[in-house]
Amino acid sequence: MEHIYDTVIIGGGPAGYTAALYASRAGLDTVLIERLSAGGQMALTGEIDNYPGFDEGIDGFTLGEKMRKGAERFGAATKYANVVSVDFSGKIKETKTSSETFLGKTVIIATGADPRKLGLANENELTGRGVHYCAHCDGRFYKDKTVVVVGGGNSAAADALYLSRLAKKVFIVHRRGSLRAGKISCEPLMKVRNVEFLWNSTVSEIIAGDAVTGVIITDTRTDAVSEIRCDGIFVSIGRTPATGFLNAAVALDSAGYIIADESAKTDIDGVFAAGDVRTKTLRQIVTAVADGAAAAHSAEEYLADKQPSFY
Repeated sequence: MEHIYDTVIIGGGPAGYTAALYASRAGLDTVLIERLSAGGQMALTGEIDNYPGFDEGIDGFTLGEKMRKGAERFGAATKYANVVSVDFSGKIKETKTSSETFLGKTVIIATGADPRKLGLANENELTGRGVHYCAHCDGRFYKDKTVVVVGGGNSAAADALYLSRLAKKVFIVHRRGSLRAGKISCEPLMKVRNVEFLWNSTVSEIIAGDAVTGVIITDTRTDAVSEIRCDGIFVSIGRTPATGFLNAAVALDSAGYIIADESAKTDIDGVFAAGDVRTKTLRQIVTAVADGAAAAHSAEEYLADKQPSFY
């Protein structure tokens, strides 16, 4: 007979491994499927200072490994594979990877969201060396320095305001003539003296040696170019939730995030969503961890209520 897990967790970031810890510790037969390495996006962060319990900070890869070992200590299994599709139509849910299919009475989706990138030639290689996607994660490295924030939405405005308290100078580069951010986000930013707006502009090139030293700005109206010297770039042009493989198996909002509340319940019985992949106001490691615990608790309650119907 094929093995049927109590819980199949898709995604090995902080939400996924917290769910695996809570589920396995509760005695549930748990497997976690991760495509790369423990920690997900967190593993790419050089130093994390805003996760409680690490008074001197910790790098993302190490924290991810600690989370994995904590879950596996209670019996959770980790499988490295890329999930290509799911089928949640039956009581037993199917999660298909390129190599095998995992069966589960419940599924917790914790696949996260990837930051949108500028698409510049050296962007990937400079990530962590001057190019960043999380101001609250990496802003402290730019105290009394000059930074560029790319974007014009609420997240970009919030990032720029946060960085203005640390950096000597903050340039906001936006392709339009005004911010898309709401009034509540814009008004405080407009009053900050060390913030300068570069309207109708895009970053067309990153200047760097071993690390970022500046950017080339292109005017969207005239195509004129100019150079801005800076120490770091914070890209805040949105995120893309990792939900493509679901193929409408659960309800998504207009941005592609899974619709789920604090209980982690989706519109499909027995399927839960945790971490950055679900609808929420703040996407940080601590909120992902909280989601993972909630998802495992909801899965445990679901199994306790539905268990007889599986046989």
